[in-house]
Amino acid sequence: FVSYQVEILDWKTKKQLCFLDKVEPNATIREIRLMFHKLYPRWYPARQSIKLDPKGKSLRDEEILQHLPVGTTATLYFKDLGPQIGWTTVFLIEYTGPLFIYFLFYFRMPFVYGLDERFASSPHPVVNLACICHSFHYIKRLIETVFVHRFSHGTMPLRNIVKNCLYYWGFAAWLAYYINHPLYTPPSYGKKQINFAVIMFLLCEAGNFSIHVALSDLRRNGSKTRKIPYPTKNPFTWLFFFVSCPNYTYEVGTWISFTIMTQCVPVGLFTLLCFIQMTIWAKDKHCTYLREFKDYPSLRMPIIPFLL
Repeated sequence: FVSYQVEILDWKTKKQLCFLDKVEPNATIREIRLMFHKLYPRWYPARQSIKLDPKGKSLRDEEILQHLPVGTTATLYFKDLGPQIGWTTVFLIEYTGPLFIYFLFYFRMPFVYGLDERFASSPHPVVNLACICHSFHYIKRLIETVFVHRFSHGTMPLRNIVKNCLYYWGFAAWLAYYINHPLYTPPSYGKKQINFAVIMFLLCEAGNFSIHVALSDLRRNGSKTRKIPYPTKNPFTWLFFFVSCPNYTYEVGTWISFTIMTQCVPVGLFTLLCFIQMTIWAKDKHCTYLREFKDYPSLRMPIIPFLL
């Protein structure tokens, strides 16, 4: 066979970092990363971005050298992604914080609302219900992180965890402060509004979990190859007929129901931000599906059936 020569340059300075001789044509990008790692131990594979073009997208691990638009002397570009942290660890940190931060406000710690005995507990049952629902949501997320999720990318930049934690932890504190505040007033329509919200909350949580399990099953054999997700016998997955990312649809539904349950402005603002962010993610995933699969179902929208 004809062996390849691979030249790896710094993506910014164009300085040659290494020259790999006699590389097999069927070598994957992952194998090239490992060769590069041997020469530069501090740049472990997860920290490397290998590209065909300095401003292009990173090549995937499973891509094969001879299938790339390069000659037998290939020029690739390296970018340092910085220190990385595993996604499982990221999610465990992100989701454990809101769980315990909420309790500080729910149990009316003296340093939060003061020492007045009237502030020791809430007279409104919905406050207890909100704590149960909030805790259930994040406990479910932790369980999914450990037992359900399979990540296509093993790591994320370490610097991002500070930003993510500020978002999740900060909003948890803001929501909890107002929901558990001594002056909190319950929903306008009483039990009817609360009961409707609880039913909606549980249905959305069940739907979100069902979608995560369905997506996980696509990679049961450990493959990182992207596949088109389809509805299963589980009715909660039938939303796949209409949207590409029903997990985000259900997630937004969960927070809408929590907003209705608590009738709290900060919860509504958090829900709005969640919807905006998840719409961005859903559109990106939808575009990726359309680009990678010519037979992708045409009826699907990114996040809201028939609309968005």
